[in-house]
Amino acid sequence: MTEAVQVSEITRAFEAHAIDNTTFAHAEHVQVAFDLLRKYDFIDAAAIYAKGIRTLATNAGAPGKFNLTITYAFMSLIAERMAGNSNQNFNEFVSENPDLMSKNVLGKWYGNDRLNSDLARGVFLLPDAA
Repeated sequence: MTEAVQVSEITRAFEAHAIDNTTFAHAEHVQVAFDLLRKYDFIDAAAIYAKGIRTLATNAGAPGKFNLTITYAFMSLIAERMAGNSNQNFNEFVSENPDLMSKNVLGKWYGNDRLNSDLARGVFLLPDAA
């Protein structure tokens, strides 16, 4: 991205690895993903986000909670919804995409066993076959 993008305070703290994991709920995950996707191209945003989430889990003493499939699938879904709407702010985006505020939105594409498998934690898995 060439122009400067304003990001939320939570995103600045996330990028600085200065987040308190006890206050980093699902809504904050979505906010940070949105901000990073506005600030960087998808490849960089996804890498920064995944590394940050993995660091949060490790610092919280729960490295096994990190799930690469959930992380990349959510980033992909948010990026797809953002496509063509680059001027939206986060509140407008959430208003138009309220399903993203549900932790279970990926259930449309993934079975629970596949999404929460040990393999999904370390390898990005494609969604279940239709």
